[in-house]
Amino acid sequence: MRRFQYPATLTPEKEGGFMVRFADLPEAITSGVDRQDSLFQGADCLEEAIAGRITDGLEIPRPSSPRRNQVLVTVPAPTAAKAALYLAMREARIKNTELARRLGCDEKEVRRMLDPRHPTKLPRIQQALEALGKRLVVSLEEQAA
Repeated sequence: MRRFQYPATLTPEKEGGFMVRFADLPEAITSGVDRQDSLFQGADCLEEAIAGRITDGLEIPRPSSPRRNQVLVTVPAPTAAKAALYLAMREARIKNTELARRLGCDEKEVRRMLDPRHPTKLPRIQQALEALGKRLVVSLEEQAA
């Protein structure tokens, strides 16, 4: 099972606010004016880092275990679903054309499903994952205080 929650380190800045860093995604660095804003900015930064890796055809690392004083930041659900599809395709070593054949659609639709900026409906991503022998699981958790 793959979870899309990454540990972040919030470091207080001299000017106020916090710098946010993700050790698993070194390109993901941001800051916010207070803790709440820093976490919001961190989620946005994390989403951009994952989207960039999908766009560039790079590996998306598994999240490391959080250490003391780290907070888990969740990848927004639409991007997490697209990342899951991207990773499932890489794992199965299949190209867009093969997934399109399995889904009975045009290859352009598969490209759109993988495009982090295209608003793909969740049931379609779920169908694509099922065609790869995967199951999308959505869970609900209490928000961290």
